[in-house]
Amino acid sequence: MKTVSNIIENVKKNGDKAVNKYAEIFDGVKIKNFKVSKKEIKDAYKKIDRKTLETIKLAAANIKRFAKEQFKQFKNFEYKKEGVILGQKIIPIENIGVYIPGGKYPLLSTALMCIIPAKIAGVKNIIACSPKIMPEVIVAADFAGANSIYKIGGVQAIAAMAYGTKTIPKVNKIVGPGNIYVTQAKKEIFGDCGIDFLAGPSEIMIIADKWANPAFIAADLLAQAEHDLNAKLIFATDSQKLVDEVKKELKIQLNNITTKSIAGKTLKKIKIIKVKKLEETIDIANESAPEHLELQIKNPKRFIDKIKNYGSLFLGGYSAVAFGDYCSGTNHVLPTNKAAKYTGGLSVKDFIKIQTYQYVTKNGAKKLARIAANLASIEGLDAHKKSAILRLN
Repeated sequence: MKTVSNIIENVKKNGDKAVNKYAEIFDGVKIKNFKVSKKEIKDAYKKIDRKTLETIKLAAANIKRFAKEQFKQFKNFEYKKEGVILGQKIIPIENIGVYIPGGKYPLLSTALMCIIPAKIAGVKNIIACSPKIMPEVIVAADFAGANSIYKIGGVQAIAAMAYGTKTIPKVNKIVGPGNIYVTQAKKEIFGDCGIDFLAGPSEIMIIADKWANPAFIAADLLAQAEHDLNAKLIFATDSQKLVDEVKKELKIQLNNITTKSIAGKTLKKIKIIKVKKLEETIDIANESAPEHLELQIKNPKRFIDKIKNYGSLFLGGYSAVAFGDYCSGTNHVLPTNKAAKYTGGLSVKDFIKIQTYQYVTKNGAKKLARIAANLASIEGLDAHKKSAILRLN
């Protein structure tokens, strides 16, 4: 917290100079120009192969399709009753900052997941920040619709987007996942700038019965285990035979992945829950509120209305979390640490403001004045009461 606070204060005070300083300290790079130029964007397209570009386009199309369907749920409306007109307007946030983690892996999927919904919502200006930015990430951010891309990351990127520097424009809201320092930085600047939510280490809970495929379960557990050493893995079932089969599969599959060193250590902390009846897992899931929840059970839809808390739900053995991570269309920026009890994943809703208005006629004021005056009297707010009565008289 102290480290993050000091970095933010320095960026607020010294702008680009401070950003450059921390880029050199934490990323080991000296950056002359933070902004990715048009030439650099063109070069990035040349550096990636045709298959990568086609993959980006296919994933983007699915994410865009789902975001468009989401956006249809938010509508302007207006209704009139007895001289009172009430309405709602859907207004896009003007400036959005997207944080794309650098770290060990180039998370181009995060660029697609964060930028495309913002674009569909009608955001005019979208900037993206990512440290040690790879050509794949530049292409994904550009193709998704970012107006500008910057080669910075960490706390300094969050601070720069929140408060603005000579080079990096100030935004109204910042979205996207990051490490513990980035998350703490988002927490620190919240209030001065909006954020999506505070995301922690990746989580998965798999509920399975005797009908499940142990190879699918093991594969999905390992897919989360390779994220980082703090990833949370929960496997719940009513079948001891399945537990034994999954353990065998985990040993086999672990030896066949290149991220074995990370996944193997994370796997040691897996929580396996054996229940007498599968219905017991419903309460466990609702209390755990996992980021990813898989129902690898026969007729999984029977649990849909009973399970309330999850970041994203995956029904049936073929619904791999990896599909949601990359290309099915739902968003992969999801709540963790039980935040699913009060919020869902990133969506077009995060990029709009639902704003209301009213128009009251003279006759309408007569209908409302007594109600408002009486409530104001109960609360002891005399000026409120007189403001209402004035319209009545």
